[in-house]
Amino acid sequence: MTTSNRLLIFIPTYNEAEYVANIFRRIRALDASIDILFLDDNSPDGTGNIIDMIKEQNQGVFAIHRTGKLGIGSAHKRGIEWAYDNRYDLLLTMDCDFTHSPEDIPTFINLSTESDVVIGSRYLRPGSLKDWSVFRRMLTGLGHRLTVSLLDMKYDASGAYRLYRLDHIPPQVFDRVYSNSYSFFFESLYIIMLNKHKIVEFPIDLPSRTYGHSKMCLRDMFQSVLLLVYLFLKTKLDREALLCTAISERGASSMNLSDNSCSRDWDSYWKPKHTVSGAIYDLIASFYRKVFIRPTLERFLKKYFKPNSKLLHAGCGGGQCDSVISREFWIVPLDISFPALSRYYDYSDGKCAKVCGDLMNLPAVDGCFDGVYNLGVMEYFDEDQIRTILMEFSRVLKSEGRVVLFWPPRFGLSVMFLKSVHFIVNRLMRKSLKLHPEEITLVSSRKQVENILESAGFTLVEYHFGAYDFFTHVVVVAQRTKN
Repeated sequence: MTTSNRLLIFIPTYNEAEYVANIFRRIRALDASIDILFLDDNSPDGTGNIIDMIKEQNQGVFAIHRTGKLGIGSAHKRGIEWAYDNRYDLLLTMDCDFTHSPEDIPTFINLSTESDVVIGSRYLRPGSLKDWSVFRRMLTGLGHRLTVSLLDMKYDASGAYRLYRLDHIPPQVFDRVYSNSYSFFFESLYIIMLNKHKIVEFPIDLPSRTYGHSKMCLRDMFQSVLLLVYLFLKTKLDREALLCTAISERGASSMNLSDNSCSRDWDSYWKPKHTVSGAIYDLIASFYRKVFIRPTLERFLKKYFKPNSKLLHAGCGGGQCDSVISREFWIVPLDISFPALSRYYDYSDGKCAKVCGDLMNLPAVDGCFDGVYNLGVMEYFDEDQIRTILMEFSRVLKSEGRVVLFWPPRFGLSVMFLKSVHFIVNRLMRKSLKLHPEEITLVSSRKQVENILESAGFTLVEYHFGAYDFFTHVVVVAQRTKN
């Protein structure tokens, strides 16, 4: 067995002292040049001590020790991260209890020359699960049918015996994986599939667990079903958020990054959600943007700007609402948060020239835009800051250029809904939940908006609050006052 690529085998362990040394010997019997990474979740049976002894006596063996059971999915995430950090080309993941035969490793490596992910499949060979109990076969079969029907994913998606071509798959793909439990396996494979990486399977037999017992519990099964439903809805509402380009934060230095400290709050907001509340909020926000905000934005931009006008989306966020309108206008997205811009980049399939910068100090020359717009940004600043931002908008606008601002009112439905959620969770349930940064200046009246605009050199053209966006935003259209 030979490969010119650097190969790492990752094996998570918990209470596997009886056979961790044996599986190490079986792997090393194949090829002594294979590196092995063990991750132990503080096994009470001393598995971690045995791993340390193997590590001391053999080169190319590494160990990660965690303080307790943090989830099989989180273990695989940590192993994948470690493999990327140490620049391995291939990563093979497997169980330690010999349900995964080390003798299949050469087949994984051979198939990796023509694919990005290789899966050892339980469903390609009749009778591969003959040693399993009827109940366990039924559960596994049900999980497989659900991934096929809900996600249109016909692979053996819940197995851990697989090989990743890390030199083909960007690490940002795994950043989009939510689960830390067993559902990590089908979620990660689904995101890899959506990002059009090539996946191949070959048949393997899986014996019953001779040495140990399945660590999956009913709670894991329930969470897996919920995650399947979430991924189904997420794909329907916001498929682009699951897609990934090759961009990384290492390229940020050339993008005129702002040092404004508030970027930290927005970085957290736009990064992939890894909590139940965050995932639910993300789904609701995606539905709201797609169904209500996007059509309203298209209506107002088409009303006030000619086709091919050059528009600055100042505070662009993830860009979900721009996916259609960008075909008609030349849009330059700007945001203070790099994760937001990375998400925008994915929505636009890498075809936009994005800018990272501060709204109060726009990195643009005078008079270069026909219009400026944003969707729920102004409320996060006080009135003095809003005037500064509007004067910056005026500076970069052409003569008689316009701004279109979606600005939530004090009694808008979205404002009241989110306040209710925060009150129930934080006050009544005594938890700590913050779905977005604090909203400082909500619209209280037309006169308030007119005064702010006039003090910054704008004249109000239209003030709209209605059913187009389900009574969630006041749409403010203003024109730059002539010099």
